[in-house]
Amino acid sequence: MRTTPKSLLKLMAALTFAFTVMVAIGPASRAQSNDAGKILKAMSDYITSQKTISLSYDSSIEVITPELQKIQFNASGKLLLDRPDKLRATRIGGYADVEFNFDGKTFTVFNKANNTFAQSTSSSSVDQLTAKLRSEYFVEAPGADLLASHPYKQLIAGVLDAKHIGRAVIGGIECEHLAFRDHDTDWQIWIQAGSKPIPRKYVITSKTVASAPQYTLLIKDWKTGVSIAANAFAFKPPSGAKKVEFKELSDIDEVPPGVPARAMQGEKQ
Repeated sequence: MRTTPKSLLKLMAALTFAFTVMVAIGPASRAQSNDAGKILKAMSDYITSQKTISLSYDSSIEVITPELQKIQFNASGKLLLDRPDKLRATRIGGYADVEFNFDGKTFTVFNKANNTFAQSTSSSSVDQLTAKLRSEYFVEAPGADLLASHPYKQLIAGVLDAKHIGRAVIGGIECEHLAFRDHDTDWQIWIQAGSKPIPRKYVITSKTVASAPQYTLLIKDWKTGVSIAANAFAFKPPSGAKKVEFKELSDIDEVPPGVPARAMQGEKQ
């Protein structure tokens, strides 16, 4: 029998009620903020202790149309980090194919779609670069907090409520499921259980935009202590590539041109 939208809503309501009851009567340890904070801190300490990290990821951003329809846009990419000042990341989706390189002195954004790139020269750490991108170029990378020098400090800032929901399985890996709230967002994180508390899933839900759009990050192929080639972070312009100003770069976002993603997507500052 075909499931109608109305019956689906009834089913969702029943599941929501069941989940509420489960949390209310479940073991107290599943919702203790102390547990959530300790697990998040353990993840932060583990990440901070890793000098080199490589990973791949899938991400999705939801936007709300003027007709109040929720639309999701998806992308995938890879990242290579060598602390404190080297980074290479790629992101490819239906509307952009972009590469980011930072060799400790020069930051490059390369738009493969039209073979253009922009560069900025300054010696800084990856943390300082992320802050600069937000303040000067209004480029948001919600998942960047997870790879900061001290993730706990940035993630826990402004948190009003924290819960350890319990265990879950992400990509076949058992994880601790944590949920946090601040003034503007609700966010959840799934951290690998055991001696290597790796972040496996990260979801940010905006509370300041109607219909509560979300940003979701799934982390895969996490590796540490990787061997890195000497030229891994150097950018060599391909044949015919044109250097432009940052303001001239086009179509490097995860959503189609013209969609006000910054105002609509779920973000955690």
